[in-house]
Order: sequence, then C-alpha cells, then structure tokens
Amino acid sequence: MVCGLWWLGNALLIEAEQFAWALPFAVFGLPAVLATFYGLAVGLARALWSDGLGRIGALALGFGLAEWLRSFVLTGFPWNAIGYGAMPVPLLMQSSAVVGLFGMSALTVFVASVPALLATRRGALSGLVLACALVGAHVAYGSWVLSRVSDDGSGGPVLRLVQPSVDQSMKWDEAAQNRIFDTLVDLSRAPAEGAAPSLIVWPETAIPFLLTYRPDVLARLSDVLADGQTLIAGAVREETVAPGAWPHYYNAIYVIGDDGRILEAADKHHLVPFGEYLPFSALLERIGLDIIANAPGGLTPGPPRHTVPVPGGLHFLPLVCYEAIFPHEMAARGSTADFVINVTNDAWFGATPGPYQHFRQAQLRAVETRLPLLRVANNGISAVVDAYGRILTALPLNAVDYIDAELPEKANRPLYSLSSLEFFWIIVFLLAIASVYSRYRFIQRCD
Repeated sequence: MVCGLWWLGNALLIEAEQFAWALPFAVFGLPAVLATFYGLAVGLARALWSDGLGRIGALALGFGLAEWLRSFVLTGFPWNAIGYGAMPVPLLMQSSAVVGLFGMSALTVFVASVPALLATRRGALSGLVLACALVGAHVAYGSWVLSRVSDDGSGGPVLRLVQPSVDQSMKWDEAAQNRIFDTLVDLSRAPAEGAAPSLIVWPETAIPFLLTYRPDVLARLSDVLADGQTLIAGAVREETVAPGAWPHYYNAIYVIGDDGRILEAADKHHLVPFGEYLPFSALLERIGLDIIANAPGGLTPGPPRHTVPVPGGLHFLPLVCYEAIFPHEMAARGSTADFVINVTNDAWFGATPGPYQHFRQAQLRAVETRLPLLRVANNGISAVVDAYGRILTALPLNAVDYIDAELPEKANRPLYSLSSLEFFWIIVFLLAIASVYSRYRFIQRCD
C-alpha cells in the first residue's frame, strides 16, 4: 500500500509550513487504514481454509469483498484495486464491462493464487485448467469486442481540451490570477488545424477566482468564444444560503455559452476528506487540523450527480477529480449521457506515479460505461479515450498545450440483463459455495 500511495505526501509539501507535519500520516496512515481491508480478506479466507482448490476460492472471495467494501466504507477509496493489475491495456479491459472492477479483483486473486496449489498438488490440475480457461476467456472476449469496433471517424463535434499546467503553489496567488486566465484564453483561441472546435473544456478549478466577483470575466469570455462555441470550465462556485452566514462553496463545472452566459452547472458530489472537507470537524479543529482546499469552512458536496446538456443536443456525465475512481457512482439522473467529462487537477502530486494511476482508473470508467471519456487536467494526463478504453490522443505531464479532436461515438451496452455489480455478486456466491463446501470436506477428512 505504501509503495502505491507514497506520492500523496507531495500534496502536503505545497504549503509545507502548514501541512508538512502531517506527512507521515498521509504516507503511512492511509495505507495502514486500507491494509485493514486486506487483513479482513485474509481473516475470512482463514476461516474458510481448506487444503484444496477451495482455499484459493476463499482467498479470492475475501479480497473481492474487501475491494467492494473499501469502495464505500469511510466515504470509500478504491484506489489501485487489485483488478486493475489484470487490465493494463484495452485488450484486457473489456471484461470490466461485464464483471466490473470488483469481479475482476476477485478473479485476478483466484488466477494469481492457483500456482500455490502446486506445493500440495491437491486440486492443482483442476485449478490450473480453470485458471487457464479464465485467462483465455478474458483475452478472447477483449479480442472479440475490439474486432467489432469500426475505426472510421465519428463525425462528432470537434472539441478542444486545454491543459495549462499551472503550478499548484501559484494557482490561488492573487498576483497570478490574470496571468493564469490569460494562459487559458490564449490556448483556447489558438488556431485550429482543421475545423474550429465547438466545445472547449478547461480543467478542474481552472478559473482562478469566483465568477460572481468578476463579471468582467464573463464579458471577456463572450469576446473569446466564437459564435456557436461552448466553454465547459471547472471553477469554485459560491452560494449564499442565509444572510450573515458563511457562503457555501462548491467544486463546480460550468457550461458557458458564446454570449458569456452561464447555461448550466454541476457540483462535485463526492468530496475528498481532509482535502476538501474535514470529517468530524468539531472535534478535529480543536486539535489544529485543517483542510488543504482554500475555502472557508471547506467545500460543500453537491446534489446527486445529473447529466449536463450542452448546445447541440448532447449530454455529458460530469466527474470532478477523483470521482472517476468510483465505479458504482457512474449513474446519473436526467437524460442518457453521450460522453463523460473528467476534469481534474493532479498538479498536487507533481512528477510522481499519482497522475498516471489516476488516469488509468478513469480510463476504465469509459469501458464500463461504454462512453467516450474527455479527461482534462490542469496538470496530469489530459486525453480523449474512446468507449473501449483506447487512448486516441493525449498530452503528457507538465505540457502546456491543447488537444483538438472529434468526440468519439458512444458504444452500445453489452446485451446482458445483469449489471456488472450483479455479476460480481454471482461470482461471490459461487466462490462462497465452493469455499464452504471445500471447508466442510476438509473438516470431515480431518475428523
């Protein structure tokens, strides 16, 4: 766990004088908490232990349930789930559309653990045959799905993804606000090699000030945007709830028309604990704990996610930052989505594995929903990903640049009546039956 998450400490070094003391808690504390889930997995496997293939099933059962639990317990953090290891490339990602991340985690543990049976030889042959069959089905299904995909142009609207790569230490510096905004404008207005983009997307909290305090900015955007262009931009949104009370602040996505009017907004629903809000704030504030986000009292979670319309009759599913790591939160109210927009700011984590891990997990959400993904990072990995997880074009870490591309088509959902979570519970049921039966036979032999 520490090897996969040590880079979280980089966020605390942005304002080291205030947060450096918490570095050991971020680097070792969070992995220690997450390790308890794997401890529970091993405990369940030990309770169902036997001397044959059933013990491999018990281990897979335990880890599958552990990955499911850590996706929502204590607000959830399913980062680097085991199943990702079996899906490094699009060919091997397609199974996730069927069994989901948690099903893939359980099956990955099963396949990876089968060779241990060679030490006792009890159940080794049947285990190896079953593991080979699962791997073969995994590869064959991915190959079959991708073989049916047409690579012809989508004919969709042209869009531009803007990556300004603003250093996190400068992001909220008042003296740098206008310069940051000018960078965004210059990248947005750069000449296109082909057709002019109709959608321009800026990353999470790209606008470095509250729009309610800067009406001149909306007026300037009306000059920047050509006729028919729409800007989708991350920004902090302020809302006054009662006279004299602190305003509520939201991590929002704005849809802004070519006349500078705000057409739609969507607020981040799943906030980062300690980053955007302080759990048990009444208690923890007494001992001097504070949040990293620059918002008095922290950010407020938005309402349940809904699809957002844009001119042209399309709707997108908004995901802000790490909302993209939660497979079970991809549902949304409103019209059916045509694509996913994930705005993020991975500048917190510098040149570490963090931004790459974050992007890989967002990539799987495209496969699971069969929707193209537009990922737009302040600094991170900005990319256009099709509905099969294939990266069509991308910008590297630290690049100050933009991407122009056609919006890929969404794909048809597989013709299954069950959801990936329901398939996961079928896998859990089968593993539980096999484990309990094997344990029963083991006890009988021992008696």
